[in-house]
Amino acid sequence: MPRLVVVLPLAPLAVGDTFLVRDWPLHVTVLAPFLTDAAPDVIASALAAAASALPALSVVAGGGERFGRRHDIPVTVLEPNPELTALHDLVVAAVRPFAAAPEEAAFTGTEFRAHVTDKHHARVATGDTLELGQLALVDMAPRADPAGRAVLATIPLRPRPSGA
Repeated sequence: MPRLVVVLPLAPLAVGDTFLVRDWPLHVTVLAPFLTDAAPDVIASALAAAASALPALSVVAGGGERFGRRHDIPVTVLEPNPELTALHDLVVAAVRPFAAAPEEAAFTGTEFRAHVTDKHHARVATGDTLELGQLALVDMAPRADPAGRAVLATIPLRPRPSGA
């Protein structure tokens, strides 16, 4: 059963892109990994219907924190952004009907803390403004899979009006 995730990449991704776990491009997770029996194109269509009319987001990087069960994963938390929170809520609602386990934390978690995980190859700095214009649906292949993660679909967000 596929385990998928929905992210906002900091740089656009293309369908078919693959990368190892350690080489994830910088991104904001909009919907945490979830199990599904639905075909990726069905989920991508639901995401497109829900989000493609939304404008791209401009968000600001806040301070560094440590996430994970052991608080050992360095991240940069984003400043609160109502548009990003609304996008998260919209994506959760659009994808929940296709979840194999709708009670998973991806759908029931009460605290969405938008952040960008630091990677060995890059990180964002406090105060950086991030322009997020694309959703990506990514297959969370098992860590042992030599192909790593794979981008299954991308959904562009509407460009922001000039001066917005």
